[in-house]
Amino acid sequence: MSRTSHFIVAVLALCGFAPVGPVAAADPILKQAEAERPAFMETWQQLVDIDTGTGDKEGLAHVEGILVDRLKALGADVAVEPAAAGVAGNNIVATLKGSGDRNFLLMVHYDTVFGEGEAAARPFRVENDRAYGPGVADAKGGLATIVHALAILKALDFDGYGTLTVLFNPDEEKGSTGSRDKIAELAKQQDYVFSYEPPDSDAVTVATNGINYVFLDVKGRSSHAGSAPEEGRNAIIELAHQLLQLNDLGDADKGTTVNWTIVHGGAKRNIIPEVASAEGDMRYSDIGEYDRVLNEAQGIVEDHLIPDTTVEFRIQQGRPPLPKNPASMALAERAQDIYRQTGHDLDAIAMRFGTDAGYAYVPDSETPAVLETMGIVGGGLHSPDEFADATSVVPRLYLSARMIMDLSRSNEGVARP
Repeated sequence: MSRTSHFIVAVLALCGFAPVGPVAAADPILKQAEAERPAFMETWQQLVDIDTGTGDKEGLAHVEGILVDRLKALGADVAVEPAAAGVAGNNIVATLKGSGDRNFLLMVHYDTVFGEGEAAARPFRVENDRAYGPGVADAKGGLATIVHALAILKALDFDGYGTLTVLFNPDEEKGSTGSRDKIAELAKQQDYVFSYEPPDSDAVTVATNGINYVFLDVKGRSSHAGSAPEEGRNAIIELAHQLLQLNDLGDADKGTTVNWTIVHGGAKRNIIPEVASAEGDMRYSDIGEYDRVLNEAQGIVEDHLIPDTTVEFRIQQGRPPLPKNPASMALAERAQDIYRQTGHDLDAIAMRFGTDAGYAYVPDSETPAVLETMGIVGGGLHSPDEFADATSVVPRLYLSARMIMDLSRSNEGVARP
């Protein structure tokens, strides 16, 4: 390193910043991330080798105990709260108090989509820099990233944040029905929210889709299909008519999709069906699309093919979107600058999936600034071929620790209003 470079490093250090750029070759945060990798791998294996399918009380309780112990060992105050009636597992909420004034929420789920016995059948393994096992990326890697990013901060004796809050929830794979209120409650208290779902490449996510469910119910009149079909009002025929009319509710320009996926109707071959119904999936990124789709569909279904039938269209709201917004974009730009220290570029993307980041976003507010896919890079999610990129461990640990340190110290960029 040149004399000038040494001078720049010294000045930045005095100002409380680790430098971004070529002068950061001896970055102590990156060195600590590299030192943390062996412990990370042990934690990762331990978590993957325990079944935690949504609803698996025993497995979720086992992992809960491990996570609580790790968080307490890091000096956090930990509360374990029941998610909701009928939901297996608890919300784990841990808090670290620092000397600064910036508040962070780090969150991810500890349930998976895999059933009992999967961990024994497909235990954690690493081959050719890829890690395998049930939930290895989604989201056991995210759990380990949070725990060991906090360990890096502790090893560096950094407490310049105001509060660091961690939320591990047990029911994301079934819609977070028992944790979404807790996510929203905690998020409103933060300046920054990092969610640790896995990206499928070196990326962070600035926008996610919302998920709604659409329903169509038709009521007609039954009659004997052989002796008096004209006295009936065929609900299936009317349903088919309505599905064709409603087939173009999506809006490609806005990223909205509406797809009908389930149909029910009829009871016996010799009876004109009295009722029929359909269900479907709606994905959207523009919050206003809920009202547009609802109003447009309710107008369309007034046009009946079969007289004397009744038709109802309704939407059940699921996860809201994380819409593209300036605060998330500014966080992504910061992350991109930091990530270059690891020798990699970082993309800022919008994803078609819905995640818990949508519950954390507060519309029409600059805080919290929300950033998704801070977890380990992976692919093949929800399948036996799920994998995680083991070479992303150190860069992603560095990204989390460095983001917290830089944002805690900085009065520019993404800051509390």
